[in-house]
Amino acid sequence: MTEIRMAASLRFPLLLCAAMVAAPLQAAESTPSGDARCAVWARELGFAQSVADHDAGAFAEHLHPNAVFGVGNKPTRGRDAITREWTGIIDGSAVKLEWYPAIVTVGGDGTTAYSSGPALFEDPKTGATSLSRFGSVWQRGADGVWRVIFDDGTRPAPADAAAVKAFRDGRRAECPPA
Repeated sequence: MTEIRMAASLRFPLLLCAAMVAAPLQAAESTPSGDARCAVWARELGFAQSVADHDAGAFAEHLHPNAVFGVGNKPTRGRDAITREWTGIIDGSAVKLEWYPAIVTVGGDGTTAYSSGPALFEDPKTGATSLSRFGSVWQRGADGVWRVIFDDGTRPAPADAAAVKAFRDGRRAECPPA
């Protein structure tokens, strides 16, 4: 299933994030990077909204043309292939998916960022819910727009009503201070 492929391990994005953190962070501490962090935060929320709105075109616009999803497993490569593979997620027929960022970190060069947070899956047939975590690597293009270049997540685990409530209560629409 598509949600299983999406829910592969976070090893590569976590290693990439660790490498970005280990790099000189002078740019990440400046005001422009703070703005970049909040720009990525907003893009992540917009990316999730594209799925909530069942808008395949908006979803695709958030992807780098050569994006890779499922980097820890059998990867799907390219904007068109990912959008096709995610059809049942985007239209809500395979699974209803919600997510939001809990953390965004901008790399030292100011053109690469990592976002991570919780993801809620709901089976449209049974209503069963499960939670996982996603990790996305974003790249700012020459046009100044942030797009996902890598994306992966952890395997979903069953979630009860309290966990679903905590997920929904944890969503922040505004970029928090660094």
